[in-house]
Amino acid sequence: MPDKLINKDPEILGGTPVFSGTRVPIRILIEYLEAGDRLDDFLENYPTVSRNQVIEVLKRAKAVLARNSNEAAV
Repeated sequence: MPDKLINKDPEILGGTPVFSGTRVPIRILIEYLEAGDRLDDFLENYPTVSRNQVIEVLKRAKAVLARNSNEAAV
């Protein structure tokens, strides 16, 4: 089943995970946040990505991290 949030296609940026429907790598969002940039700055510079897409990717990352930390604690 295709992922509606993240696309990983060898034909798009060599398979780099991107926001579905765009050519914007997920990595760019993380780099913006690491640099202390605002989410609005990212969205302004990458208008093909919606706020909802960003929020859902961050929720997914949070869930994965929480799951991994729970597994490590066992």
